[in-house]
Amino acid sequence: MSPKAQIPSHRKPRSSKMNTALRAGMTGGVMGTIAFTAAAAPAQAADKNAPADTVELPALSTADSSTLAAESLHHTAEQYSLQQAQQDAAAEAKKEAKEAKEKAEAEAKRKAEAKRKAEAARKAAQQTKERASRTADRASLPSTASAPQGGNVATLLNFLRAQVGKSYVMGATGPSAYDCSGLTQAAFKQVGVNLPRTSQPQSTTGTPVSLDNLQPGDILYWGSAGSAYHVAVYVGGGKFIGAQNSSTGVVERPMSYDQPTGAVRVL
Repeated sequence: MSPKAQIPSHRKPRSSKMNTALRAGMTGGVMGTIAFTAAAAPAQAADKNAPADTVELPALSTADSSTLAAESLHHTAEQYSLQQAQQDAAAEAKKEAKEAKEKAEAEAKRKAEAKRKAEAARKAAQQTKERASRTADRASLPSTASAPQGGNVATLLNFLRAQVGKSYVMGATGPSAYDCSGLTQAAFKQVGVNLPRTSQPQSTTGTPVSLDNLQPGDILYWGSAGSAYHVAVYVGGGKFIGAQNSSTGVVERPMSYDQPTGAVRVL
């Protein structure tokens, strides 16, 4: 009888699933045995007479591997969620800081603009007030102010020279002390001319004249016409008399001492 004839015809081949399970179990067992035997090899080498015991380690099941994989995936997801939350918080804080900065800059700009407008309005009101004051001063000037009279000029100059050496006091109009416009007002009052009180309107009273064509009795001014900050009276010979400042008082000085800006003629 041939070898093929000895195989019973009634036996069926094992299923593929069964074969796979057996192979997995055997592989796990063999690998466990190899790992344990390798660990025990040094001890056995030390004692050659000791019996060689082999203990199989249990193979890691598919369910355990799935559990570990799931736990690792869950941990990774938690780490990603935490990192994303931190990034979102940082972005939100940066956005809020930018908005706060822009708001502060806009507020500072608004305040600066309001301050600028208020200052412009104040200056405009001051200029309007000064123009009104100059207009009133011109209206109060007598019509005879522009009529030159030799006797009046002499009287004017004599009065001015008599004041030289007296003190300079801001706002004073005599007789013991003067400021610049107070002296010129007091001097012209001696000849019947009522000048405005301050230097600004005095610099526009009468007829403008060139500094190259001055006559005694002309009013000299420093600064712009209508906004002069100082006045004096030309007395001839290239000199003027004026209440200069608190250090010098009323003095007579050459034109080169303090060159005026312009002049007007009243007498």
